[in-house]
Amino acid sequence: MHRHAIKHCRCCGTTVTHRVPDDGDNRERAVCPGCGTIHYVNPLLVVGTVPYLGHQVLLCRRAIEPRLGKWTLPAGFMEMGETMMQGAARETVEEAGASVQMGPLFSAMSIPRVGQVHMFYLARLLNDDFSGFGHETLEVRLFAEHEVPWDEIAFTTVRETLKRFFADHRRGHYGVHDVDIA
Repeated sequence: MHRHAIKHCRCCGTTVTHRVPDDGDNRERAVCPGCGTIHYVNPLLVVGTVPYLGHQVLLCRRAIEPRLGKWTLPAGFMEMGETMMQGAARETVEEAGASVQMGPLFSAMSIPRVGQVHMFYLARLLNDDFSGFGHETLEVRLFAEHEVPWDEIAFTTVRETLKRFFADHRRGHYGVHDVDIA
């Protein structure tokens, strides 16, 4: 699917060829015949949190596409120069205006068809003031499990993470969930 995403060399602008490089690699890559640069296409990391207060989770209603108007956990693409946890905390402040105490990694969701991996951390809310949420969010709200608008959840990874969060919460023990999304 991503095989021909790169058409020109990012270093010199020459039209690339798609072949297995001569360096011992075993996958077809975009290779520049001009300068020899091998271009790799790797999955993007999406990082976020499951902000919780007692038995409730904080969800954000999206003000942007994709899935405008749908509910999601605060998350976004990891930036260069930050750790996964730093990125997740940043996204939580930007999208939810929430103050949290970061906890452990909770879920890792691989989505090969779109070339992404979504990582969510548990994050205990320090208060219920969410007034500082950013432009990507229409509203922010705490939901108990029975209140979650399940049919209005923006992404499969968010739905799967929420299901696992509430199941773990009922058990009184949080695990780490590694899930592949077809």
